[in-house]
Amino acid sequence: MNWDARPLSEVAEFELGKMLDQAKNKGELLPYLANVNVRWGEFDLGNLREMRFMPQEMERFSLRNGDIVMCEGGEPGRCALWQGQRDGMMFQKALHRIRPRREINSAFLYYVFLNIGRTNGFAPYFTGATIKHLPREQLAKIPIRFPDLEMQKAIAAILQAYDDLIATNQRRIALLEDAARRIYREWFVHLRFPGHETVPVVDGVPRGWRKATLGTVCDETPGASVQTGPFGSQLHSYDYTEMGVPVVMPQDIVGDRIRTTKIAYVADDTAKRLERHALQRLDIVFPRRGDIAKRALVETSQEGYLCGTGCLRIRLAGNVLHPLFLYCVLADPLVVKWIEGQAVGATMLNLSATILRSLEIIVPITAVQAAFTSVTAGLREQVSTLEEQNEKLAHARDLLLPKLMSGQLDVSGIALPEAAA
Repeated sequence: MNWDARPLSEVAEFELGKMLDQAKNKGELLPYLANVNVRWGEFDLGNLREMRFMPQEMERFSLRNGDIVMCEGGEPGRCALWQGQRDGMMFQKALHRIRPRREINSAFLYYVFLNIGRTNGFAPYFTGATIKHLPREQLAKIPIRFPDLEMQKAIAAILQAYDDLIATNQRRIALLEDAARRIYREWFVHLRFPGHETVPVVDGVPRGWRKATLGTVCDETPGASVQTGPFGSQLHSYDYTEMGVPVVMPQDIVGDRIRTTKIAYVADDTAKRLERHALQRLDIVFPRRGDIAKRALVETSQEGYLCGTGCLRIRLAGNVLHPLFLYCVLADPLVVKWIEGQAVGATMLNLSATILRSLEIIVPITAVQAAFTSVTAGLREQVSTLEEQNEKLAHARDLLLPKLMSGQLDVSGIALPEAAA
């Protein structure tokens, strides 16, 4: 197949975002993307900050459909395709805006970058001995291979079909999780649980319930001191393998479960030395640093995985709490806000296990916990099914990605995921 190859500077325009300077910035206050808002293939728009922009800066620092937003630092090369998710969006200096020229399809170029990232292909262009960056002059040199425009669109359409299904499932998951949160808050925050009319409340606690600290009902264990890079790439500390025992790192906690598609492994003999960090079904794992608002409930298929660097394992002591109830406690926005308030760190939040033990929670009577679990278990099962489907879709897409990007596969013979399902 005849594909062209050119440096990125010849097929796209790129621009670094605006420097944040409260003293000098003037103009209209607008939301902007920072490094933390850009994930691989998606944007986190839940916690946007704002900056002032003058009229003459609007074109230079704004986003439009088809732009690719890429991290210059942090995890250089990490990027996503902007498709008008929100009006009036700007971007900060830590990000590149990449705008393809006519001969390049935006979605195709995004998947080129995704394939480069998964093969560690950005690394030769990084600068910095300890903190890596992908500056403009280096970004310009990255070679881009591409077929004619119609073939680009066909390749992108196949890969986007998988990502569109994943996005649809994610929206359904969000609705199910919101329903579970509403039930939790109705029962345990507003105290309108079944039968509440006949139960007196004393000092904010229904009769038969009690208050406790997390440390009195749970045991917590910090993760093993292992390290891994993006997409499970090999680094130092332990020798990673293609098989063995999976190690759960902060980046593996997605939604309310452990994502296994990009997980790293250690050899069996290494896992034996770290067996005190092994996970059991219904343990709760969440990051101690970075995005500490995430948490996951360990499933049966994940028993024996290791709790890795930057994560904390919480395991119930005795039968005081039901695991699903405790998971909902730790996922409640008020509790998340308290936990984030206890974390320290200017650039990356770090959470002390000792501090977490002091978290005060309400312990309902067993019958109410059992009723809550019965009502919400079906919602969680649906969420788990959808997330499992998403893992399979992502895995299938990732198998196709390098073959499509190299021209090895004839796109006319590939079934779209809807037909395969």
